[in-house]
Amino acid sequence: MAVIAARCPDVQVTVLDLNAERIAAWNSGSLPVFEPGLPEIIRQVRGRNLHFIPQAQGLAALAEADVVFISVQTPTKTSGAGAGKASDLQFVEACARLIAQQARGHTIVVEKSTMPVRAAERIQQILSANQTGGTFAVLSNPEFLAEGTAIRDLEHPDRVLIGGEDPAAVAALKSIYAAWVAPEKILTTGLWSAELSKLAANAFLAQRISSINSLSALCEQTGADVAEVAAVVGTDSRIGPKFLQASVGFGGSCFQKDLLSLIYLCEHHGLPEVAAYWQGVVDINEWQKRRFAEAVQQAAANRRVAVLGLAFKKDTNDFRESAALAVCRRLLQSGLEVVAYDPRVDGTRFAAELGNPSHFSVASTAAQALAGAGAVAVLTEWDEFRSIAWASAKLSPGAMVCDGRNVVDRTAVRQAGYGLRVIGSAAP
Repeated sequence: MAVIAARCPDVQVTVLDLNAERIAAWNSGSLPVFEPGLPEIIRQVRGRNLHFIPQAQGLAALAEADVVFISVQTPTKTSGAGAGKASDLQFVEACARLIAQQARGHTIVVEKSTMPVRAAERIQQILSANQTGGTFAVLSNPEFLAEGTAIRDLEHPDRVLIGGEDPAAVAALKSIYAAWVAPEKILTTGLWSAELSKLAANAFLAQRISSINSLSALCEQTGADVAEVAAVVGTDSRIGPKFLQASVGFGGSCFQKDLLSLIYLCEHHGLPEVAAYWQGVVDINEWQKRRFAEAVQQAAANRRVAVLGLAFKKDTNDFRESAALAVCRRLLQSGLEVVAYDPRVDGTRFAAELGNPSHFSVASTAAQALAGAGAVAVLTEWDEFRSIAWASAKLSPGAMVCDGRNVVDRTAVRQAGYGLRVIGSAAP
């Protein structure tokens, strides 16, 4: 929404949220999320044509809106039909009911959240059943940005996708993006194709990560180096180099959730073979995290492990479904003490997600985390981890550095006298 406000100064953008504290954070100098470039844009447009208002005080803006974006979470269901795989649409449905009750005149309702196929049908049903005089058109406009590069992705998108059956509504939304996106990059499809395209895009990206991670294990056994293999494979123009970096596994709020949603949809529609194919992508990812944690356990020279990186990737403070959560849980379950460091993640919140275990603590610097550790697990590819002064690191004698992101200076680690294990490499 911030980029729309910046690129379309004549459009008034109002963001509503039930969480008043979160709205207060958006109106402060300390934003609730870390995203490079976002603070600068917020400062440019906040109070001009971008407004953050608690939902209770923003109903008038909702009533007057021509376009309403539904941008709430769609987590995996934890109970009921489809629990563990299907997307939970309770927040989407609550938004639809609120829109139906408050909207006046004709309103274009846009799915921005990632939805399962035909979710728009449910939104349409709710709008029709609860409307109080307004009329509605429903569109799908999924986001294809990546955390850490979100602003760049929004300002210079590969494509903008608009799915819908109402030509006038599609044209209206298209006109907003046309302020800065080239016409050939604004794609239009049917509603169901747009919804499935988002799930498919994330599934394909996750598939590439699991594919290279599966080969990383084979490389470790055969003496090949997965980085070299990936570089060769990536030169093929039919494949390309992106998302071929072996790692401890993918994380974040999208890939796992969207894969599970896709698997559930396949099962629901009687396609068990297709479901099993995509389940394999999930299984490899879980196996990769598990085998890395086991390697750290086996390599530890004492009971203390330093974990470097809690975010699921660099340049974000998001640790949802991060590899660090899975690895830390397994290390703690094995009785090890874990001392973690991340330059952006709130360690208190991370510890709470783990259940505040007594053997987990957070360091304020990488050096502090490393002190006395018998093993090091590098779990996020933060740039600062590329230049750690291993010669002055006070690790325990015989400590092993386990690099799950292929970012540490291998020569420096070995010269400092520590062992090194890099994912996808059999080199000692």
